[in-house]
Amino acid sequence: MKLAVTTGDPAGIGPEILAKALESKFDAELSVISSGPSCPGRPSAETGRAALRSIDGAVDLALRGQVDGIVTAPVSKKHIQESGVSFIGHTEYIAARVGVRHPTMLHVSERLRVSIVTTHVSIRKLPSHLTVDRIVHTIRATHEAMRYYFWFLEPRIAVAGLNPHAGEGGAFGREEIDIIAPAVAAAEKERIRVSGPFGGDTLFLRALRGEFDAVVAMYHDQALAPLKTIAPDAVNVTLGLPFVRTSVDHGPAFDIAGQGKADAGPMIQAIRVAIQMIQAGRPLL
Repeated sequence: MKLAVTTGDPAGIGPEILAKALESKFDAELSVISSGPSCPGRPSAETGRAALRSIDGAVDLALRGQVDGIVTAPVSKKHIQESGVSFIGHTEYIAARVGVRHPTMLHVSERLRVSIVTTHVSIRKLPSHLTVDRIVHTIRATHEAMRYYFWFLEPRIAVAGLNPHAGEGGAFGREEIDIIAPAVAAAEKERIRVSGPFGGDTLFLRALRGEFDAVVAMYHDQALAPLKTIAPDAVNVTLGLPFVRTSVDHGPAFDIAGQGKADAGPMIQAIRVAIQMIQAGRPLL
């Protein structure tokens, strides 16, 4: 088994957390795709450009079948954009490189697993990105990933609403009535154990207490605010690619780069989850 691991933005903590992670033992051969010499705390358009070259190098290896998956270290969207490349996130960029229109972002921790219907979308534009088909696609991808990769034979999936109190019967919006509930009903017809929509203010606590195995959230911060509060070592997984891709679930932390403060735990976990997924086999999600 082979994995390509990027070093991320050379001005961030990526190079040092990867160096620490490589001191651990893994059941895989790791190929480090360097973004160039480390320059802690000095991000620029050039470091953004170097980080993107590292991502491209890892994706190229995966597309040629020379590695089974890739693990990515943190980059700066801002500095990649300053280099002249349209970049809103690893998930969207890698999906575009391999021709996948709607990848699914799944975040995995020991206590909570959360997927997101939309990825990096502004709140103002968010409702226009929600469709029955897209929500069903996310539910289905989450269901299959939980079964094949994370050993839940019949995962219980809960779907969050978009509006406060899941719309309160239409009082705060109709997305739950017109879009989300029909998507849940359609997924149920595929024999998926799914329920909702539920209010986002209580749903994650219910999942933590064991009522659900995974949550499907509607947007980025709805999913990641609770997840990062309770699980700073959560792993970001991209579903729907022709290879496994995982990542740390934090940014490049330019302010502490090079100071020896960065925790390699999330990088170690990202590598371990990638290995676990490859060992489990890769179905078409």
